Amino acid sequence: MDGFTAFPAGIPESRAASQSAWNGVGRWARSIPQRASRSRYNAPMSEFKGIPVAAEAPPATRTSGQKYVTPQGFTAIRDGIKATAAPGAAALTPIGRKPSWLRAPMPAGQGFDAVRQTVREHRLATVCEEAKCPNIGECWNAGTATIMLMGEVCTRACRFCAVDTGNPRGWLDHEEPANSARTVQLMRLKYVVLTSVNRDDLPDGGAAHFAACIREIKQLNPGTAVEALTPDFQGVLRDVETVVDSGLDVFAQNVETVRRLTHPVRDARASYDQTLAVLAHAKQHRRAQGDVLVKTSLMLGLGETDEEIVATLQDLRGAGVDLLTLGQYLRPTVNHLAVERFVRPEEFERYRSIALELGFLECVAGPLVRSSYRAEQALARNNAGLGEGGIAQRSRDHA
Repeated sequence: MDGFTAFPAGIPESRAASQSAWNGVGRWARSIPQRASRSRYNAPMSEFKGIPVAAEAPPATRTSGQKYVTPQGFTAIRDGIKATAAPGAAALTPIGRKPSWLRAPMPAGQGFDAVRQTVREHRLATVCEEAKCPNIGECWNAGTATIMLMGEVCTRACRFCAVDTGNPRGWLDHEEPANSARTVQLMRLKYVVLTSVNRDDLPDGGAAHFAACIREIKQLNPGTAVEALTPDFQGVLRDVETVVDSGLDVFAQNVETVRRLTHPVRDARASYDQTLAVLAHAKQHRRAQGDVLVKTSLMLGLGETDEEIVATLQDLRGAGVDLLTLGQYLRPTVNHLAVERFVRPEEFERYRSIALELGFLECVAGPLVRSSYRAEQALARNNAGLGEGGIAQRSRDHA
């Protein structure tokens, strides 16, 4: 995960016990009375299509690829991708060792310590801690945060992503806008990234909820810049407009990979052209009311060629994208796509140069870069400081 991902603060004391209900990457499993939620959604089951179901199993006991019942009463797949059916088959494709340039130093610093203390005092949970993000020291010292909206279960199953998959059946936490604003205030953030799971179960894909969170944050924290890293809303452009019109500063939607690899990398409901259309519309819609920065991210190491990377960068510029991040794909579990190659630090520097020549305002590129890495530095035009003792320099030291 990138940056510092927190989940909304200000949770009522009646939910305090639910703070332990976090999954393995730190996403918030919200607490809803179990009897009511089960009657509203689906009753517990011991198996689903031959896959064992762990009924509300504690996060530590869930196995990757296993179905379980959420506190809200619907089933989900742990880490998003079903485990390989054949016993022991996963062992045939181990994740393997990473190259030396992907190592990161232990997190430390006054800013890091202050953020950690705030997280402890207010019982916030962070993806960067739970997922052991390698950038945690840099991002916490900078006070950068990413808040995850609309729950922990995604309606899609992209084969690079370890977010749990299921159908939330319309569930939303209606206190989330106010709680998100309070979290930003507690963290004293100058720049916050809002992201979310895909919510194809909602009529507008969650656009109105996303926009409500932005408005609440801006109202309580008028000096905080907001970046929205959104779903593609199934390409419905009026839903894109709902978010763009909410007062954000940066609109982002990730293209993830090159055209040829979009499937099987991304879920079948996503598409390369659909993402390009969303990004282009966000840019065009706001031009009439005052410009907005548009951003996307590309993972490398999935089998793409240099020619395909350049073609993708050209397509993104043609759509009006201003900001770009390039990072190394890392396989989250043995059930996900394998890494085809580890891109060396000097290659990332070359791709960044190409992006800048094409006209991107900034391209933050490096092996450990994630889509919201040091997002507040995007316009500093110094590769988010990576050439000044950041992860690019560390990568060269370890190469």
